[in-house]
Amino acid sequence: MMIRTAQPADLPLLVQLERAGFPPAEAATPTQLEERLATYPDHFWLLFDGDRLVSLVDGMVTDEPHLTDAMYADASLHTEQGSWQMIFGVVTDPGYRRQGCAGQLLRRVIGDARAQGRCGVVLTCKDRLVHYYAGFGFVNEGVSASEHGGVQWFEMRLTF
Repeated sequence: MMIRTAQPADLPLLVQLERAGFPPAEAATPTQLEERLATYPDHFWLLFDGDRLVSLVDGMVTDEPHLTDAMYADASLHTEQGSWQMIFGVVTDPGYRRQGCAGQLLRRVIGDARAQGRCGVVLTCKDRLVHYYAGFGFVNEGVSASEHGGVQWFEMRLTF
């Protein structure tokens, strides 16, 4: 397994994995992924098994402390020197789930954000995943203001 950041040529793989991992209302569109990839490719962490993309974590950097729905839609809100690494998606190919793939990437994201001098990492998740992210040190801050995909989310924060 190999971890690397994204390249423009990865777009079709990102779209395919995003569709496999999220319901249509929650998945980023191909256009959104293309804009994000063009704006902050170093904030897409990809895990490959050979040439197969098996897991990804992506998100922008901002000085805003809370993840908002506007961030999903507008890649221009990314601030490379920002304080907080936001995570929009943690997705693993269904055939590779429960094998630690997402965990490998999350540890890398956390390490990179710490090395870059960020204040921490913020993500939102569904209730059933709060315990999973708590295992990485994230603290549940309660119901998020985000209504992304028409779902209730919980904001989780890992502060350095």
